[in-house]
Amino acid sequence: MSLEMRVGYEGTGPGAITPDGCAVELYSRLPVEGEPEIVAGAVPAGASLLELGCGVGRVTHPLVERGFTVTAVDESQEMLDRVRGARTVAGTIEGLDLGEKFDVVMLGSILVNTGDAAVRRGMLDTCRRHVADDGCVLIVRERDGVHEGLPREHVLPGGAVIRKLSSEPVGSEGVRSVKVEYVFPDAVWTQTYRIRPMVVAEFERALGEAGLKVDRYLTEDKSWVRAVPV
Repeated sequence: MSLEMRVGYEGTGPGAITPDGCAVELYSRLPVEGEPEIVAGAVPAGASLLELGCGVGRVTHPLVERGFTVTAVDESQEMLDRVRGARTVAGTIEGLDLGEKFDVVMLGSILVNTGDAAVRRGMLDTCRRHVADDGCVLIVRERDGVHEGLPREHVLPGGAVIRKLSSEPVGSEGVRSVKVEYVFPDAVWTQTYRIRPMVVAEFERALGEAGLKVDRYLTEDKSWVRAVPV
């Protein structure tokens, strides 16, 4: 994930924890929430797609079902072991160089908001390196205002609850430490991670430094972005 996570757990056993602090079992429980529809509405049917930070395949699987040819990348082999129907590649996003071009490169899970500026630049460089000249990059950015009015909760399809408990500044570079709780009937996970909020202008500047530009925002809150090579 590359968001510097720390995980806590209440239940019968947390299962595998990835090197960056993600609980594999937690991510296997999270439902898809409309992401495949957004992707399908922004790119050609049947496109080749490089998914960066695929996790357990939460979004990968419905994209494969829709006819996309997916190459799924994650640094956790434990995550990749749960991915079906896609070519899988183990490795960091910022260090990836497959020597290939794709119709679509997707960087989801607000990874672009990592608290490490060098990692962010590396991720965006990877996106640019792998996208075809006439292709596009789909990026999920953290929407504005999410660190205000906390605590706040979101009920997932199926009834589980995500509670964003707190967000505190750390250091002097705009990085924040965020604590989130995931509540299921039989288990509760907490995660603390560092993230760098970016307003639209900052985000677009980061894209430009990597040779990308916004084509259009795909959602009203500007969290889903379709970018193209400059």
